[in-house]
Amino acid sequence: MFIVENYGVAIMLCVVTMLCWGSWANTTKLTSKEWRFELLYWDYGLGILITTIILAFTLGSNGTEGRAFLNDLHQADNANLQSAIIGGVVFNLANILLVAAIGIAGMSVAFPVGIGIALVLGVVINYLGNPQGNPGLIFSGVALIVVAIILNARAYQKMQSSDTTKVSQKGLILSVVSGCLMGLFYKYVADSMVHSFNTPEPGKLTPYTALVFFAIGVVASSFIFNGLQMWRPFAGEPIKISSYFSGKMKDHLVGILGGAIWCVGMSLNIIASGKAGPAVSYGLGQGATVVAAIWGIFVWREFDKANKDTKSMLNIMLLLYIIGLALIIGSK
Repeated sequence: MFIVENYGVAIMLCVVTMLCWGSWANTTKLTSKEWRFELLYWDYGLGILITTIILAFTLGSNGTEGRAFLNDLHQADNANLQSAIIGGVVFNLANILLVAAIGIAGMSVAFPVGIGIALVLGVVINYLGNPQGNPGLIFSGVALIVVAIILNARAYQKMQSSDTTKVSQKGLILSVVSGCLMGLFYKYVADSMVHSFNTPEPGKLTPYTALVFFAIGVVASSFIFNGLQMWRPFAGEPIKISSYFSGKMKDHLVGILGGAIWCVGMSLNIIASGKAGPAVSYGLGQGATVVAAIWGIFVWREFDKANKDTKSMLNIMLLLYIIGLALIIGSK
C-alpha cells in the first residue's frame, strides 16, 4: 500500500487536506436554489463511501509495504472495525450540525468557530493519545487559534442587525456544538489503526481499511441523523424523502463531488499521520478554517456590509490562524 516516508511530504498532504476540508462546503452553494442541504447530504455521504472504496482498491492494495486492503480486512479485530465506524458516526453528527450552521450563519462564521473548536479539542486529545512533537509549539499555536476564534465570533456579532439576532445565536450555537463533536471523531479512527504503517500489527487496521469503515459509519448514521433533520429541520419546512428522487442530476453530482473532495482530504490526512503524528496531522488539516474563511470573506462576500473595524478584526483573525498553524507545523 502507499505509505508516506518523508515528513515534508506528510506536511504537503496535510496542506492538501486543508484545501479540501476548507473548500468542499462551496458545493452547498452550487446546487439549485430549491435543493436543500438536507437533500445534498445524502449524496455527500455517498461521495465519501465511493472515494474510500476506490482508494482501498488502488493505493491501499498496491505496493510492497504494509498490508493490502482485503488481507487487512480478513485479519481485523471487530473492536477496531467498530472504533472506525464510531468515528464516522461522531463525525457525521458534527458535520450535519456544521452544514446547518453554514446555512444559517455563513461559511466565514461556521467554519472558524466550529472547526476552530474542533482543532483545539482534536489536537489536545490526539496529542495525549500519541504525544509527538514539541508541546510548547503545538499548544502555543492552539492558543493563537483560540484568540482567532473569539475575534471571528465577535466580528460576526458586530455586523448583525437586531432583527436577525435570534438566527445569529442559533448559527453560533450549532457551530459550537459541531466543533465539540468534530474534535472527538479523529481519535476513534486513529485508535483503530496500526501504529507502524510499514509493519502493521495483527488485529489493527491500515489507514485504507479504517477509512472504508469510517465511511460506512457516515452513511449508516445518515439514516438517523439526516432523517431526523429532514423531519425537524433547523431552518425551513420539513422535507419528504421523495423530494430526493425528484432532484436534478446536477444536484446529485454536486453532492457526490462535495463528499469526494472532503474524503480526499481526510484520506491524505490519515495517510500523513503515520509520519507527522495524529496531533500535527489533524491540527494542520483543520487549518481548513482559514481556507473557508477566505472563501466566505473574499469570494462569497459575506462581510461586504461590515464596517472597517469589523474587517480589520477579520484580517487579524486570519493572521493569528496562519501564525498558529505555522507553530503547529514547526513543532516536529
